[in-house]
Amino acid sequence: MQKGVLIVFEGIDGSGKSTQAEILLKRLQTKGIDVVYFREPSQGEWGRKIKKKALHPDSLTPEEELDLFLKDRRENVEKNLKPALKKKTVVILDRYYYSTIAYQGAKGIDEELIARMNKEFIVEPDLVFIFDIDPHKGLERIENRKKKDRLFEREDYLVKVREVFRSFRGERFIHIDALKSKEEISKEIEETALRLIA
Repeated sequence: MQKGVLIVFEGIDGSGKSTQAEILLKRLQTKGIDVVYFREPSQGEWGRKIKKKALHPDSLTPEEELDLFLKDRRENVEKNLKPALKKKTVVILDRYYYSTIAYQGAKGIDEELIARMNKEFIVEPDLVFIFDIDPHKGLERIENRKKKDRLFEREDYLVKVREVFRSFRGERFIHIDALKSKEEISKEIEETALRLIA
């Protein structure tokens, strides 16, 4: 591998992306591949603030949310992503700036503007898996979760978020039907990732 590889997992809540990101992490580890896992919001100062605010829906304006996500991502890119990629590591990232475009874009902030603000400092990913699921089904899946992360879990809103996710197109994007079996999805992801890493 000539350089580090950045693989991003995206999709609305309940799509199964986090589960699949962790499965890929374990599979690459068993193959002896140097791999790390990060998620956004991060464990850093701004990420912790976002998680705290998520307990109180509507405690932030969309602009304030965007500002926090940008600060958190800037820190994540500098402290985690760039150093790992520099060491030629495979980086698995659960959520990235596409989530901000989708979630804050669905709240009325200009999607192009969000993309431009991020592109000033981000590292572009090599591969983006976008998990597609009907919001109603996604919410059913996470009903059992504790009442945390309620900031973004309203069905009519998630319909808009899903539309933005579905609009991402290009060579690096792979849209996945999240209703397929866990095994089927993990096999497809592993094969695609290994082709890229090789």
